[in-house]
Amino acid sequence: MKILVTGGAGYVGSHAVRRMQESGHDIWVYDNLSTGHRESVSAGQLIEGDLSDQSHLQSVLADQAIDVVMHFAASTLVGESVANPGKYYRNNVLGTLCLLEAMQHTGVRKLVFSSTTAVYGEPDSMPIHEGLSRVPVNPYGQSKYIVEEMLSDYSKAYGFGCVALRYFNAAGAASDGSIGEDHDPESHLIPLVLQVALGQRNNITLFGSDYPTPDGTCVRDYVHVDDLAQAHELALGELEQGTSLYLNLGSETGTSVREVIEACRRVTGHPIPVLDGERRAGDAPILVADSSLARKVLNWAPRFTEIEQIVQSAWKWHQAHPRGYTG
Repeated sequence: MKILVTGGAGYVGSHAVRRMQESGHDIWVYDNLSTGHRESVSAGQLIEGDLSDQSHLQSVLADQAIDVVMHFAASTLVGESVANPGKYYRNNVLGTLCLLEAMQHTGVRKLVFSSTTAVYGEPDSMPIHEGLSRVPVNPYGQSKYIVEEMLSDYSKAYGFGCVALRYFNAAGAASDGSIGEDHDPESHLIPLVLQVALGQRNNITLFGSDYPTPDGTCVRDYVHVDDLAQAHELALGELEQGTSLYLNLGSETGTSVREVIEACRRVTGHPIPVLDGERRAGDAPILVADSSLARKVLNWAPRFTEIEQIVQSAWKWHQAHPRGYTG
């Protein structure tokens, strides 16, 4: 297939691009490089552009005879979305609207969408399955919720075939250490802990140690970025005209903050000092996926089932690229 990957120079997008290339698909990356990295994209593959430029999108879709769009491009920081909601509604909602309109005008009717567990908000039951109500509690989650509704409407009105994949905590890096996680600012736990092992931070702070969990720290579901990429490839077979499908992607295993830190200690051999801090507003005690629907529909199963495996891949990337793609 000829696939346009928006946000394909970003963290999850670049791993999906690598997977599609290895499977023989013809890939083009559309990215404004605001958070993505040119170095993560093969030479000649990148088309620089913004989602707000609908005419440019239409030209790219038509000129490259695109069959399918994989849509990763979005602003993704929860805290920033609370402080600057306009950015999230502009980038995530209006940007996606421009993309959908460009697809409609050029006859491209297949889309795989990068969604998030944040659409559920703070559910009362665990594990989280697709039948639970979506009640997002921040503008980031709300923006993704709105896009999911847009996909449903475009499927009904125009015959789009859409699959929305709701990630839990994306983590890890490519097995060869060539591409990985490089955010500025960094907000994800595993790279923050590994920065301590690299001597870039003095310690890691626990944001709350009195949660109703076995060790008092928050529990999350970490899913390897290459397993997410595999799910995107499998989703290509489910883009039936006039349908929209919504699937959770997680390991179905909960790992606490303390357990992540211990895994990082074992992998790196570094003591990784820890400081106790106050809880952060909005941090749910436990968020774990029920991914049984993705297993059934896509025949998808994560290959990286242990947190230590995920940390090992991340450590390989960070050791080789201690300053990210710039060094």
